Amino acid sequence: MSPPRLEQSPRDPTFVQDPYPFYAQARAAGPLIWWADYEMAVATDHATVGALLRDRRFGREVPAAQRAPVPPHLQAFQTLEDHSMLEREPPAHTRLRGLVLRAFTSRRIAAMEGEITGLAAELVKGFPSGPFDLLSAFAEPLAVRIIARLMGVPDAMAPQLLGWSHAMVAMYQARRDRGIEEAANTAAADFTDYLRGLIAARRQAPGDDLLSELIAARDGADKLSEIEMIATAILLLNAGHEATVHSIGNGLKALLEHGAWAIPQDYRALTEEILRYDPPLHMFTRFAQEDVTVAGHHFEAGTQVGLLLAAAGRDGAVFEDPDRFDPNRERPAHVAFGAGIHFCVGAPLARSQITIGLGTLATCCPNLRLEEKPRFADRYHFHGLDALRVRA
Repeated sequence: MSPPRLEQSPRDPTFVQDPYPFYAQARAAGPLIWWADYEMAVATDHATVGALLRDRRFGREVPAAQRAPVPPHLQAFQTLEDHSMLEREPPAHTRLRGLVLRAFTSRRIAAMEGEITGLAAELVKGFPSGPFDLLSAFAEPLAVRIIARLMGVPDAMAPQLLGWSHAMVAMYQARRDRGIEEAANTAAADFTDYLRGLIAARRQAPGDDLLSELIAARDGADKLSEIEMIATAILLLNAGHEATVHSIGNGLKALLEHGAWAIPQDYRALTEEILRYDPPLHMFTRFAQEDVTVAGHHFEAGTQVGLLLAAAGRDGAVFEDPDRFDPNRERPAHVAFGAGIHFCVGAPLARSQITIGLGTLATCCPNLRLEEKPRFADRYHFHGLDALRVRA
């Protein structure tokens, strides 16, 4: 049985600014639709998205028989993909994630809260008296500098890390073309070279940073290879930057447009509502690892399925009045960070940065207001603003 067929260009300007009417149409059509523009089946509701995230018959790894040859202009980028735990399945994923978690512990993340608080306050003090872009003045430097400090990279390198991250993350966007591919490959090669030198320095003189912990992480005789350490560090930067920056921007847009800025909040609950209401990643993809049937649709091994994380967050079967932004909503069980074995390893750090960042802004900038209507950038599958022009 074929799922209902819907058409919607992910680059259509109306969709870019507000994709939620299409998501509502998709959910109404069924738990799976055929998104003609992507030529693949897509899960639309909370139950199906959550089930597929946890279904071990689907994964991030393309089965070997279906893998296409890597073109020469993407070799450096693909090398990182091949060694990233996000793109692997058990047993390789189990090994990689276990070793990374030995270094990226909850204690280490908790210890960063003071650093996040101090940096957020420092950035606020630097706000100009007139209108400014809060993304470039606050959200981006907060996200990138915290991850840089976590890895043991000097603050002065933060702009370069951001540039590499932007170039590489563009590979997952609907506007991908040959120019984006070449820029991403160059960024991957340069980022790899930089981290290789930093890892060599940490081997000689370990520090109190994540790279040193990754070097030391062992499970018996097993340890991370150098390229696995590099791929892990880049994954944490790229995924963490996107999630944190877009969540702060999308959340502030919603707060300021709904006049909710001055309401006393539980900022941890607010963070979860932002992630439910307008998450930074709208669609994530999986590949069938074997022939499998879901909701009456047959997936052959290697077939891709899209998971509409943002549509799941607006599912009225799970969330009361789902299109209403409620800063005081009881912490909703969203899927913005995924679920199952690929649940985002950096989610606790992203949550801390969003929560502390928003709390700092509310405390220090009680009169913060929009200077102009924010507009979302043409970056689908990601959903984030071009800029957030405000006045403090």
